[in-house]
Amino acid sequence: MNISQINRSMKLKPALNRLEGRIAVISGGANGVGAAASRLFSNEGAAVVILDWDRASGEALQVELADTGADVRFIYADVSKPEDVATAIDLVITQHDHIDILFNHAGSIIVKPFLDYTIEDWDEMMNSNAKSAFLVTRAVLPGMLERGYGSIINTSSTAITVCSKMESVYIASKSAMHQLARAIAVEFRDSGVRCNNICPNFVRTKHGLEEMAQLRAFGVLASEDDVNTLQGRICEPEEVATVALFLASDESSFVNGAEIFVDNTFTAV
Repeated sequence: MNISQINRSMKLKPALNRLEGRIAVISGGANGVGAAASRLFSNEGAAVVILDWDRASGEALQVELADTGADVRFIYADVSKPEDVATAIDLVITQHDHIDILFNHAGSIIVKPFLDYTIEDWDEMMNSNAKSAFLVTRAVLPGMLERGYGSIINTSSTAITVCSKMESVYIASKSAMHQLARAIAVEFRDSGVRCNNICPNFVRTKHGLEEMAQLRAFGVLASEDDVNTLQGRICEPEEVATVALFLASDESSFVNGAEIFVDNTFTAV
């Protein structure tokens, strides 16, 4: 199957209404995998709230989805800031009363040799990846516990298992977020709230392509041909979003504290 065939197969299919009546919050939902999830969750019947600091992309996606009849709202927020998170979640609760699904997708990456990382780089990676997931989960979880229902999904990374050069601080931040999700799953197992991780490798998004470019700048083999060797082909964002949909839906009711690798055997070889 070539890339054009894959892209055609990933277009929105007739909805099964797997998220009918659910309220979903997607951080980093304006671009890449987050945007693919926003489209897919909406198509499956959820009311979707997109949290992102990319105002232009978020507003454009809101218009796109609203034109299809979807219940969607974009809220500008830097989810690494407690005040932005508190304001955003208050707005969601005011409009929708509760939240059923949280997809912590927001994150970023800095690639450089370990000894070149600064304290500022460390703080940026921890804030963007680990702290953001902590803040949004902390804001959403009490309401889920009160209702006895909720699905929390984090975008983790294959890097929590297989380390690569020039990404040590990024890997540390993703590992912190990843283990936080597993700990939440264990602590609240019997509450009706589930928490799981999705672990992609290279995905055809702005984030993924920038990561590949940064790695190549340091002499790491990370062209698309190299990625094809490592994982067969580059992953499309919709292929990660479909896993998020599974974890968001009741079809995954007994999946909790899990790590689902979306990497086409990259970590298995």
